Amino acid sequence: MRKLILLGATGSIGSSTISIIDENAQDFKLVAVACKSNLPKMRDILLKHSDITKCYIESEENRQILEREFPNVVFYHGKKGIINMIIESEGDLIVNALVGFAGLEPTITALENNKDVALANKESLVVGGELINRLLNEKPNLHLYPIDSEHVALQKCLRGHQKEDILRLIITASGGSFRDLKREELKDVTVEMALKHPSWEMGAKITIDSATMLNKGFEIIEAHYLFNIPEEKIDVLIHDESVIHSLIEYKDHSLKADLGIADMRIPIAYALYGSEYHFNELKSLDLSQLGTLHFRKLEVNRYPGLELARRALRVKGTLPCVLNAANEACNLAFREGKLPFYQIEEIIEKVMNSHRIIDNPTLEDLIYTNTWAYQEALSLIEEVAN
Repeated sequence: MRKLILLGATGSIGSSTISIIDENAQDFKLVAVACKSNLPKMRDILLKHSDITKCYIESEENRQILEREFPNVVFYHGKKGIINMIIESEGDLIVNALVGFAGLEPTITALENNKDVALANKESLVVGGELINRLLNEKPNLHLYPIDSEHVALQKCLRGHQKEDILRLIITASGGSFRDLKREELKDVTVEMALKHPSWEMGAKITIDSATMLNKGFEIIEAHYLFNIPEEKIDVLIHDESVIHSLIEYKDHSLKADLGIADMRIPIAYALYGSEYHFNELKSLDLSQLGTLHFRKLEVNRYPGLELARRALRVKGTLPCVLNAANEACNLAFREGKLPFYQIEEIIEKVMNSHRIIDNPTLEDLIYTNTWAYQEALSLIEEVAN
């Protein structure tokens, strides 16, 4: 039985993970959880999972409330709360479903403390891929399992094949909420419009990243570090139905694809079971009812964020960290009505252009760079607002 630590327990990935744990209680025990501020959901989780002995919640007020209600649970809060919870927990597999740069240090801490990681926090690899892979090379018995549906699909398609067989990886993309709009039509789009994703139910931040397609740029970087494939061999293809989650083209030009319904419980379960298939009660994909699949070539000028991500991956060092931090600032500013949607990539590019790159960064270098880039982006956003 695996003992799980769930970070981001009240979000969409966290909720799906808990549903898998509940359906497979003979295989998993939830021993520690973390969330930002959702007191009602966290209370419900603690009530239903009596094996939880440790809990992080960001708000000091909420921590005090829960501490009174659950005296047998050790509660954490503050800047190093999650880190301390990971170190002190008996869990052996961490599901990292935190959003943004905040997920990087927990991923590194988990690996340093000999805990496997099931990773939904793609920013960990975007920002710290070199550090994480170095840790994994030093500790060959440790495992990092991707949770993103695209990377799980690639992992499945890679089974039984050698790296030398691969011509290219093809990551599919829905195109986001504005896939049918031209670049010049993005000037008047609203937050409400951007949050209406055509295929998936996700958190607000990642849904906006899907609309800019920066999410796919991050997935290119993630795929590079997960599978050790060079950037030029990783392509993106727009696929409207989100039925094919990714493909691989082999050197004989044959293609292998992973198809399935758009339900995150499938890739999450694959990660929790150590990259193995597991039976579930979800409905099958009925191809006869589906009828037709549609694909579109991705126009780089329409989605400039993708080229920014490719540039960051080619340069490496601290540039991917700058890309991510500037995007976090711009994504939030758009959601708060402080930045027009079409200017997100413009601000990110300006921040990247003004950065002095640090090669082979340490974790401390990345933390410093993240703060610098975020503040630099905020300054540029304020100029736009004024």
